[in-house]
Amino acid sequence: MAVKRKTYRYRGGTVIDVEEFHDGRYGAPGKQRTKRAKPTEEQMRKVNAINKARRCRMRLLEYFDAGDCFATWTYETRNRPPTMQDAMKDFQKAIRIVRKEYKKRGRELFWIRNIERGTKGAWHIHLVINEIGDTASIIKKAWPHGGTWVSGIRLNDLVYDEDFTKLANYMTKDEHTTYKKEDGTEGKPRLKEASYSTSRNMPLPEPKPDKLIRWKATPKPKKGYRIVRIYEGINPVTGYKYRRYTMIRTVRRE
Repeated sequence: MAVKRKTYRYRGGTVIDVEEFHDGRYGAPGKQRTKRAKPTEEQMRKVNAINKARRCRMRLLEYFDAGDCFATWTYETRNRPPTMQDAMKDFQKAIRIVRKEYKKRGRELFWIRNIERGTKGAWHIHLVINEIGDTASIIKKAWPHGGTWVSGIRLNDLVYDEDFTKLANYMTKDEHTTYKKEDGTEGKPRLKEASYSTSRNMPLPEPKPDKLIRWKATPKPKKGYRIVRIYEGINPVTGYKYRRYTMIRTVRRE
């Protein structure tokens, strides 16, 4: 059974992501090959959402850490933009001001944002931005349309976990994103529309590909690392099993 693996190293190897999946020419262990069917529109939407959150998480792991900022820019009712294009212009004006202040301090600006319009008409912008000491003051002064809420990523339980899965999912939600109710049923989306984007100075890291002889029941961490999350699932398009796990270094290199 052929298994493919991709290994991504972030922050100089402090964090390692491993993706393992069955070669498309073979079936899952102990099963016949699943006949590949044309994906439905809903299946493709789910795959696209997973891939968007995955790319967001990769950038979070490479360019940010838990000490950086999670912020929200809100609009006063009288300042609400009429369209998404207007909201994007508001963001562009504000982030230019922020970038100028970073440049004055000799620092490079990294950001990820999601502009969101709720189903009841309210607008806000979620922003992940690298901390340079007075970041909160800078982004507050740059936003004239309403309030600014800022916290360290690690201090916000809504979005923080060790491997940034929660934050990536939160930053990439859109009008198709649903929520689980307290009774376990699926609730309706809370967004009317959304626009996700990132600064251009954050290229995705390239993986190291290789092949495995077989699918191991349980992955083992590299020496000096611990596994913080293991996720296994079935690709809804191909029907094949895949797995992702994240390791974080526990022993400093000499």
